[in-house]
Amino acid sequence: MMLLQALADSTLAAPVATEGLSIIDLLAKGGWVMFPLGLLFLATLFLIIERFLGIGANGKIDPGVIDNVKDFIQQGNLKSAESLCRNQRNASGRILERAIGRIGYPIKDIETTIENASQIEIQRMEGNLPYLGVIAGIAPMLGFVGTISGIIRIFYDISISNDFNISTIAGGMYEKMITSGSGLIIGLIAYAGYHLLNMKIDRFALRLQMAASDFLDVLQKPVAAKN
Repeated sequence: MMLLQALADSTLAAPVATEGLSIIDLLAKGGWVMFPLGLLFLATLFLIIERFLGIGANGKIDPGVIDNVKDFIQQGNLKSAESLCRNQRNASGRILERAIGRIGYPIKDIETTIENASQIEIQRMEGNLPYLGVIAGIAPMLGFVGTISGIIRIFYDISISNDFNISTIAGGMYEKMITSGSGLIIGLIAYAGYHLLNMKIDRFALRLQMAASDFLDVLQKPVAAKN
């Protein structure tokens, strides 16, 4: 009944002009929870940009380089092939360099070397990527904690002052729900970044598998003795 009475009073009251709020002012009303959420947001941006650049730099597979490596191997010029791979300074170059160093051993050993090197390079690409998954789970929950703590504070103040005013409750509620909205947005960004970057790594792994298959096919052909 008190809530209905407050609603009726608010509808009968004269309309009050509302002032526009900037984004910064609006976020500042979220309370102390906005500080850790801000840190999570900065960490999310850093991780996405850092991993995107890292994966892009290490995930390059130049078909021309692969063809040159295969030509050197067919000519028996293994030193030039190793030097070419070493100069690439990316994941595919390091993997092929290790594989070339195993030429002369059984094909099964070379396949194992490629698989082990590929797993190492893929894990290196993932780097701090799992932290994005952690942020995607923590940020929404942290925002919800801020909202709940704000609601508790509002009703505590009401219990102390006995002033049940719907405008006060509504104002406090929208301020505290800013934390939930911010947490959800940060979580969505981290979630999307995590899966998009994993898709980028999966595409690299597929291209790498195709290049490794072509490399092993070349080894099946007669080659000159190792220099």
